[in-house]
Amino acid sequence: MAEPPRPDRPGVDDPGRGRRIAVDVGSVRIGVASSDPDGILATPVETVPRSKERGPDAPDIRRIVEIVREYEAVEVIVGLPQTLRGEPGKAAKLASDFARRLRRALPDVPVRMADERFTTVTAARALRESGVSARGARPVIDQAAAVAILQGWLDERSSVVNESGRDAGGSR
Repeated sequence: MAEPPRPDRPGVDDPGRGRRIAVDVGSVRIGVASSDPDGILATPVETVPRSKERGPDAPDIRRIVEIVREYEAVEVIVGLPQTLRGEPGKAAKLASDFARRLRRALPDVPVRMADERFTTVTAARALRESGVSARGARPVIDQAAAVAILQGWLDERSSVVNESGRDAGGSR
């Protein structure tokens, strides 16, 4: 039986300064976010329709690869949805399979998995509180969830980098 997917930790094999891309993989859509080159702030990019194709040349994989290349990303963070107990479920397998396909398509860019418990719920609540109606807001919620995944990664990365005495560029 295959090992269940587990989240990665920022700082391990850190590629240094550069943009990061995060993806929130759903069964219908994929939310995408990007960071600034210094890895401080995450912002929404777009929502990519999920393809029924599952090959390495599927339209959703191709679009994410295009975004990674366009932004010259040094790292890709895929949200790993887990249960409240931190265990992987059906959605985690979906995200893990997507990350595996993305790794094949981007052999020169690290693809990491990050714990994303509550990001979609948090994003939906924040948008609702800011006056965005639920009707038609799913693509925006997916992007906001990707922003939450990436911001959490960036914040944890910053802490790890600061503790290790390295600057944002990865040098000692």
